[in-house]
Parts: sequence; structure tokens; C-alpha cells
Amino acid sequence: MQSTAQTIDFSMKRETVPSWLELLLTTQFFTTCANHRLATRNECNLFCTECEAPPTAFCGYCRSCDHSIHRVIQIRRSSYHDVVRVSEIEDILDISDVQTYVINSAKVVYLNERRQQRSCGVPSCKASSSSAHNCETCGRALLDPFRFCSLGCNLRAIKKDMNCDSAGSSTTIDKASGNDENEEEPTPKRIARHRRKGIPQRSPFF
Repeated sequence: MQSTAQTIDFSMKRETVPSWLELLLTTQFFTTCANHRLATRNECNLFCTECEAPPTAFCGYCRSCDHSIHRVIQIRRSSYHDVVRVSEIEDILDISDVQTYVINSAKVVYLNERRQQRSCGVPSCKASSSSAHNCETCGRALLDPFRFCSLGCNLRAIKKDMNCDSAGSSTTIDKASGNDENEEEPTPKRIARHRRKGIPQRSPFF
């Protein structure tokens, strides 16, 4: 039986974008921890989904001191790109539309869009068009029928949809308010003008 916290996370992940997601995607990982420069294995490859205070990337020593009871995920590297294991975020983030890869026997997703490679002098956009599946944001060729190649591309698509919805709502409101103004504008009244009678003329006598 799932705990209350897990149930809440699962129900909310499809309705809202967590505030920490954009922070995760813009954080630079694998730098040397400023608080533990002389320690071994001091690279900042951890991220807390409950804290948004800097530093957003921290090392294992910082985790023991400041995040011992928090939800922390570990960022890993694959070909110089940041990835996170599916098992670490699938219960707090909806990743059903993102392409997954198997690296070191574990399923992972890429955090951000990767620069596409060119093949035989052909632009990447044309080369990817031959693929059966492509990322809806950047057009990268996908291995399986997913919609996005990374969490970043997924977030960009969500933001785009939200902006379109906002623009549509604003246009509807403007049109409605314009109609109201036209309806409330009073119709100018016609002023009856009485012509002054002229001098009566008699019929000529024959």
C-alpha cells in the first residue's frame, strides 16, 4: 500500500509541472564542491527536489550535512550529457512521453536536448526526417514511439501549450469586452425638427 505522500506525488505529476524541474535543467553539475575542495569524490552531481536554495548542485558530503532527510536524485553522465535514472524520478515526475535509454544496465532519460550529429554532410534536420519517430520539439530521431528526446524538450512543449492557451483566453476576453462596449453604446436619438409653415398661397383666378 502506498503512503499518502507517494499518492499525492503520483496524482499531481500529470496536472502540474513541479517548480524544481526548470531549476534542475538549468543547473550545472560535475563541478568541484566549494565547501569540500580537499575531499575526495567531491564533484557536485546531486540535486534536491525539496530545496531550491543555492547551491542547487552539491556533493555527497553536503548531502549528509544538509539533505539527509530530503528527496535527492543523482545526476550521471553519458557521452558528456547529463542523465538521470528513471527509477529515481518516475514516481515524482511524469516522464511517459520522454525517450528512455539503457546505460550501464539502467534506464535513464536525458535532462536536456543534445546537439544533433550531421551524417555525410547532410543537415541533421533532413537526416532525422527519415526516422519513424522524432522529437516534437527539436526533431531529433528517436528509437521508440515517444514524443520527446529529453526532459527539457518536454518542458518546452508544455510551456508552449500554456502560452497558446493564455493567448487564446486573452483574445476571447478582448473580443467579449469589445462586444459589450458596442452593446452598451447608446443609440443617438433623432431630433424632430418642425418646419416653419410658409405663407399660404391662393389659387389663381381665371
